[in-house]
Amino acid sequence: MRVLVLGMGKTGKLVAEVAAERGHSVHVLDAKENAEASALTPPFVAGFDVVIDFTTPQAAIQNMRACLATGAKMVVGTTGWYDKLPDMRGLAERKQAGLLYGTNFSVSVQVMLQIAAKIGKALKNAGYQFSIEETHHVSKLDSPSGTAISLAKVVGAASGLSHVPIEARREGDVMGVHTLEARSASDRLVVTHEAFSRRGFAEGAVRAAEWLSSRTGCYDFQDVYTQM
Repeated sequence: MRVLVLGMGKTGKLVAEVAAERGHSVHVLDAKENAEASALTPPFVAGFDVVIDFTTPQAAIQNMRACLATGAKMVVGTTGWYDKLPDMRGLAERKQAGLLYGTNFSVSVQVMLQIAAKIGKALKNAGYQFSIEETHHVSKLDSPSGTAISLAKVVGAASGLSHVPIEARREGDVMGVHTLEARSASDRLVVTHEAFSRRGFAEGAVRAAEWLSSRTGCYDFQDVYTQM
């Protein structure tokens, strides 16, 4: 498989390494080479089977517009752009392209989301207050994290709450720590996911690209990760 990786940050570099380890041909573009998606011409994009984006929210939007317009298959690990998701989904569908996005490509985080839904449902109307804390490295651009927002949505939907508070912290080079707490006057239940490195995210993104390479349409990693 021919893979184009957009973004030369720490995660983007690791995605390229993992893709190469899995036997794929890899080309990487950094921000200077692809200012305002200028490098993503139709002939250039056509040379790849899948594009993987780990850039910034604004750059990801420009990259998606350029790639999806050509009918390309695209995995987007960048977060913070979901207000544009309806537009990107519509573009992918019109052009018969493939778009797979996710707030977190770690399989264990997806399991945590499932657990969160079960907790929310089980403790609904039982006098519990839910809250989320997340900590990431200081260079993370979006706050709160996309994963924390996903947790809040899952718990809120399961428990019937319209708002689940999130406390976001930015410290050092923390890969990512997410904690869900359910607290009552009698006790508390805590579920925590801690990432030790970015490799889990990178492996998930490459597996997602392999899965998407033969498909069209728009997919949330949360809905399809068990198929990979």
